[in-house]
Amino acid sequence: MRYSALNQGADFANRHGDFRPLAAFNKDFLEKLPPPAPAGAAPGGRYSDAQLFALAKYVYALKPPTNPNLPKTDGPRKLVARGEAVFDRLNCARCHGGDRHTSDKLTPVDGVTVSDERREKDRILEESVGTDPTLALNTRRGTGFYKVPSLNGVWYRGPFEHGGSVATLEDWFDPKRLQPDYLPTGWKGPPGTKTRAVPGHRFGLNVPPDDRAALIAFLKTL
Repeated sequence: MRYSALNQGADFANRHGDFRPLAAFNKDFLEKLPPPAPAGAAPGGRYSDAQLFALAKYVYALKPPTNPNLPKTDGPRKLVARGEAVFDRLNCARCHGGDRHTSDKLTPVDGVTVSDERREKDRILEESVGTDPTLALNTRRGTGFYKVPSLNGVWYRGPFEHGGSVATLEDWFDPKRLQPDYLPTGWKGPPGTKTRAVPGHRFGLNVPPDDRAALIAFLKTL
């Protein structure tokens, strides 16, 4: 509900003191916009509390698709079991443990210093995983942190990375994505971008190819 309220029309209505996010990108366009309509009066107005509540109830009622990756024969079962052993050996459960395969903790992006007060108040990891900090620092949603995602249903939830830069798990665990000549398989980048690195989350990138394939097979069963 809060997310919908923030985003619906926020580019046009959002303001932080004298700073309006859209104006930083296209001031002329913003100045030509008509004033926003009162909530409920016309398209472009804010959702009502009742609408937001109904939307939230609908989202919670959605059921995930049936997972086609669950092994049915001995060969795939052994591959998945090997992948689970790799998951355990790499201590992936440190961040992705429990039934939901997440710690539900926040991880700071590079450049953010966590205060003692914040560390005691919130569930915060002690280190950054090095992913692109842009969305956490330079947008209206920015808090300086990303939340550790659940791995449940990760097989159908691509593209991956906060900006959706890589299309598949195979791409996510490809060490080549760290190189500046990498061509992202998801979101390519700002207009005109030809190649760019997709940094961060190096976990699992340095394992042998067979172990990497097994790890991916296991993740696809979650």
